[in-house]
Amino acid sequence: MTLDRESAWRQLCEWTESDALRKHARAVELVMRAAASRYGSGKADAAEIERFGLAGLLHDADYEKWPEEHPRRIVAWLAERGEPELAHAISAHYTKWGVSYDTALDKALLACDELTGFVGACARVRPDGLASLTAESVLKKFKDKGFAAKVERSEVLAGVELCGVDLAEHVTFVIAALRPHAAELGLAGRGA
Repeated sequence: MTLDRESAWRQLCEWTESDALRKHARAVELVMRAAASRYGSGKADAAEIERFGLAGLLHDADYEKWPEEHPRRIVAWLAERGEPELAHAISAHYTKWGVSYDTALDKALLACDELTGFVGACARVRPDGLASLTAESVLKKFKDKGFAAKVERSEVLAGVELCGVDLAEHVTFVIAALRPHAAELGLAGRGA
């Protein structure tokens, strides 16, 4: 891997001005770093953790400036830098694009992206944010199609199926990965 996090963050910030979208990228990065150990090769060395994290950080990097071209620009940028595995995972993070899921990285990004955003939405409506959020509470909101309506539930379900994990178990995992970073992500609750 030739790409480092500093360069990836710089590129994200160049193309993404929205604080909300940057926080989403950071949240998915954090969940994906944890996912390397859970869904990766089983060894989760530093390189694998970094690769998973960078996929999470950059997955929507071109969305704000070029939504109609997303994810072609970030995929091309990664390919130019000799990062085909990252490029492929990002090109596959939405099932409707019809890209194959060849690696644990591809599957994990699909499983973590939309659900991370959904868990964040659940935390934002709670007085204490992520502090007491449970899978049961998230799954109740998940059934309410009017809540966080832009989150495509079918994408979350496809991701957990590809990873071979129970939805409630995966929700618990995502909450646990985000909880230590609640303040940084704006998910610590009102007044925090």
